[in-house]
Amino acid sequence: MGLSRKRRKELNRLRASAEELWSRQQEVLDHANSVAREASRQVSHLTREEVTPRVQASYAQYLQPRVEGARQFAQETGKSIEQTVLPAFGSALGTVLTIGDIAKDKRVKAAIDRLNRGKVVVPVKSGPGVGVYLAAAAGVLAAAGVAYAVWQTFRADDELWIADEPLPGSESSAND
Repeated sequence: MGLSRKRRKELNRLRASAEELWSRQQEVLDHANSVAREASRQVSHLTREEVTPRVQASYAQYLQPRVEGARQFAQETGKSIEQTVLPAFGSALGTVLTIGDIAKDKRVKAAIDRLNRGKVVVPVKSGPGVGVYLAAAAGVLAAAGVAYAVWQTFRADDELWIADEPLPGSESSAND
């Protein structure tokens, strides 16, 4: 392809201008990168010197006391439930199981059979039997035990909440 001399000069000038523009753009990009690096460094210093201490102070002032209070409340509630509700529930469950064991005992069955020997056989009713009443009574006892344990747990009695810290006079007598 044959270009005229005038076109070649224009193309060469255009190429030189494009290369100069490219090198200037590279310089501008390098300068922009250095400014961005410096800004990032300054932001990290500002964060370390200003923001982090303020966040830590705010946490220590506002959030940490509430977290500690919630943790202490949860521990006290857990201890209270462990000391009152669980034993009451266990004793109620033990009572129900004891009633079941008594009903299965051979001596009790033999005594019931001796009582039934002299009686006339009455047609069997299709209503609730003794077991239903025993189960209902056991359920009522269990519910009452749980309700009593919950009442004991949540009643407002200052004697229930005993401080874990020893009394000031007790340390000196323990060390003697």
